[in-house]
Amino acid sequence: MLEVKQLSVRYGKHLALDNVALRVEQKEIVVMLGANGAGKSSMLRALGGMLRPQAGASATLEGTDLFSLAPHHLVEHGLAVVPEGRGVFVELTVRDNLKLGALNKRARATETQNLARVIELFPRLGERLDQRVGTMSGGEQQMVAVGRAIMSAPKILLLDEPSLGLSPLMCQELFRAIERIRELGVGVLMVEQNANLSLAISDRGYLIETGRIVGEGSASQLRDDPAVQRAYLGSQH
Repeated sequence: MLEVKQLSVRYGKHLALDNVALRVEQKEIVVMLGANGAGKSSMLRALGGMLRPQAGASATLEGTDLFSLAPHHLVEHGLAVVPEGRGVFVELTVRDNLKLGALNKRARATETQNLARVIELFPRLGERLDQRVGTMSGGEQQMVAVGRAIMSAPKILLLDEPSLGLSPLMCQELFRAIERIRELGVGVLMVEQNANLSLAISDRGYLIETGRIVGEGSASQLRDDPAVQRAYLGSQH
């Protein structure tokens, strides 16, 4: 389980996150909903080691203190991040991008098994293992990014705006795959603008405004909440 307590982040004098607390169980999809600038990406960047939290913050994954680790050691302890913008290596093939996900010690032993899982999740990647990633569509590149994260054998997967810039059809395909990732025993924490699609596959959700958690509940409770409907469910694709 990932458990976060008292997470605050500052950019100079600006308080981007204020005392955020959340948890993600294994085999659970949790979505964080909020407007642009609400602090969603800052939260994922802090958990992924890219932003330093304020003193007093804690984030533990199965008892390991993540904030005490160097960013490149997080993956060894089971945390994988798919950043906004994907971060794939466009000059390399699909196969080489996926192999980069399996470089950590704990993933090497199950590399073949994890590659089979990725191809099961994203069959079109199996057909294009030797294709250069730069020649693929945005949706296919997002599949490579998620597949590379799965190659690291994560316990918790962090996804930052996975549907951004994708066609509605590609969004649905990607979200079906994210739903199946839960069945692998992985916990997923997703920051996402598309509230309709994300709540449809999530178990629980949190609402964030100006850096603070202002609501939480099961996905069905949030879908049925009139305030959530007005704020997030009005004009999703």
